[in-house]
Amino acid sequence: GRFERADKGTIFLDETGELPPQAQVRLLHVLQRKEIERVGGTRSIHVDIRVISATPRKLQEMVGSWQFREDLWFRLNVFPIMIPPLRQRKDDIPSLVHHFIHRKSMELKLKERPKLASDAIDRLTAYDWPGNVRELENTIERALIQHRAGGPLSFEALLPLAVSRHSGVVQGPGRDESLDPLKDVTVRHIRNALEKTKGKISGPGGAAQFLDINPSTLRKRMKKLGIPYGRQSWRPGS
Repeated sequence: GRFERADKGTIFLDETGELPPQAQVRLLHVLQRKEIERVGGTRSIHVDIRVISATPRKLQEMVGSWQFREDLWFRLNVFPIMIPPLRQRKDDIPSLVHHFIHRKSMELKLKERPKLASDAIDRLTAYDWPGNVRELENTIERALIQHRAGGPLSFEALLPLAVSRHSGVVQGPGRDESLDPLKDVTVRHIRNALEKTKGKISGPGGAAQFLDINPSTLRKRMKKLGIPYGRQSWRPGS
């Protein structure tokens, strides 16, 4: 239906790398033939559309491991645009922070927009943001929800460990520590999410939603890091 509505226009397909094999075949047929069929329909409908697709996954590597069709990859990879992750463009963080504070304050119907704490931008810039801009947006919203009127907007509770760009150390509340390996920080971050969700990964209230990443991506990352998943295999502190 959305392809039919997009006729003479543009359709945006997000998370293309998560398409199951059968959906990849159907999408390939649409791109090759420029025709669709309604569910239960008996005739083909011609569509003239421009397709823009996006995915955080490396489709070329997925082709090599037989997870993504090579012919569909060639059809989609006509004019690739690589967008660097937020950790590689941290100069954008201050502007994004002010934008999200303004927008989320209006959505939450706050009477006044809170001012940022003196160390807020440094703390946000020090974090690597594995969930990219979506994670930053969600962090801003959580901070606004938890914010107490009259005080500055602080992210100390949400990002208790912040890597200083200048000193190269991890600064926790009231102490300095040597820089932890990124793997250890990631493991702690995922375990904290599992603690909050009692081991639940997918669905409403799951760790994937809390971390703002795809559940299958989170499971693969947990497997790579040696973190057991599933309610039966996970226990607090495991």
